[in-house]
Amino acid sequence: MKKPLASLLGALLLLLAGSPVLAASLEEARRLAEQGDAKSQFELANRYMRGKGVERDPKEAAGWYEKAAEQGYSKAQTNLGLLYLAGRGVAQDDVQALKWFRLSAAKGDTKAQMNIGMMYLAGRGVDKNPQEGLRWMRKAADAGSTDAMLALGNMYLNGRGVDKNYTTATAWFRRAADKGNAVAQHQLGLRYFWGKGAKKNHAESARWHLKAAEQGYPPAQFSLGLRYAKGQGVKKSEREAAKWYRKAADKGYPPAQNNLALMYRKGKGVKQDYSAAAKWFRKAAKAGYPPAQFGLGKLYRDGQGVPRDLGKARKWLRKAADAGHKGATKALEKLGN
Repeated sequence: MKKPLASLLGALLLLLAGSPVLAASLEEARRLAEQGDAKSQFELANRYMRGKGVERDPKEAAGWYEKAAEQGYSKAQTNLGLLYLAGRGVAQDDVQALKWFRLSAAKGDTKAQMNIGMMYLAGRGVDKNPQEGLRWMRKAADAGSTDAMLALGNMYLNGRGVDKNYTTATAWFRRAADKGNAVAQHQLGLRYFWGKGAKKNHAESARWHLKAAEQGYPPAQFSLGLRYAKGQGVKKSEREAAKWYRKAADKGYPPAQNNLALMYRKGKGVKQDYSAAAKWFRKAAKAGYPPAQFGLGKLYRDGQGVPRDLGKARKWLRKAADAGHKGATKALEKLGN
């Protein structure tokens, strides 16, 4: 079994990266693609990958990416490389992935350059070589790729492929944050909050979290909610905290759903509403978030917002306890097994 690129690649990080908004109609894209137009072949491939106007079909997508890639279309070469890396629509093949990344990288495609760097860092398709991996990552970052800047920041933050260095991590996060990368803005805010890589400054932390939150990044919206709930770097406001928790909760972010549920249960920043608390606890609990499973279990135990049901209380408390939640373990002991 192939070794994954783990956190370096994330969830196949840049699959369909750089794909434009689908502009041409399906009929027009297909007509031009069949006539050999590389851009249309690329667009048709994107449609098959996304299932836009056609049934999702990675194999068909790979075929059209390959047609465009063979004509030298760099974005198609990058995406074809990613399909080979993941084994989606084609047989998994690190060597083929690297081949297409190199062809695209030679044309200056920063996403391909970044992927080559990650392959060297992970030893996929090549002998593991952290220095060469770092060189490719820097090449992409120096060409303006905020994704590469962010990746470099995470590498130095976690000591993956390089020696851990909070100051260097912060510098890379700042470069990406200054270019508007919301994930980097959130990370930079965390560096200021914890005082790791930057002097602790809660006001500066909140400022960067606001920038990322306003771009709709759920973890930043959650972090900003925490800042308002605790009055860290901003004037304490439970109402503002609830507002930002809700924004992240509406996007399906479990920690925010849990905290919003807690506010409804306690009547902080919102009118007390046990039914609403149960609703938000349930959403996060079903996503596997232990604190919410604990919270939902307690509501069933006490009959708040839901009919009292000790069986369901035990079920959710057990899930949380099995995940290591100490409060749930104690609650279960009091209920009796």
